Amino acid sequence: MKKFFFSLNTVLNYKEQVLESLRGEHVAALLKVRACEREIEALENQHKDCMEEFECQKRTGIAISKMKTYEGYLESLGVRILKKQEHLADLKEDEIKKRTRMIEAKKEFTSIQKLKEKKQEEYRKQEQKENETLIEEFVSSRTAVSKLNG
Repeated sequence: MKKFFFSLNTVLNYKEQVLESLRGEHVAALLKVRACEREIEALENQHKDCMEEFECQKRTGIAISKMKTYEGYLESLGVRILKKQEHLADLKEDEIKKRTRMIEAKKEFTSIQKLKEKKQEEYRKQEQKENETLIEEFVSSRTAVSKLNG
């Protein structure tokens, strides 16, 4: 019997390459999300620390010009945090899209992979059936020859 051949093997290989590529894109998107989250956390910590320092300065007495500087800085930090949060929302949306594309590619790959496995199983069963037929023919011809000779 000839060797097993799966006609969709090139498609399967292509789908696997696409899946790996999409996995890489998804991981990159996740890394961007995590990095942005860390940046936001750092900005929030800066804001908190500056606010604590400002409160401490107010208790001990502070010049109005220095108060204005603190307030301006805190406001600019607040704006930067908001912009980073908007950017984070965009990054998360992109990550979700990439995850969805990756899941679809995984489904396509898996369906073709299962078809290949099914075809391989059918091939094995057919091969086993042919081997059993050959053995039966061999045994029956041996039996016939031994009856003739003997």
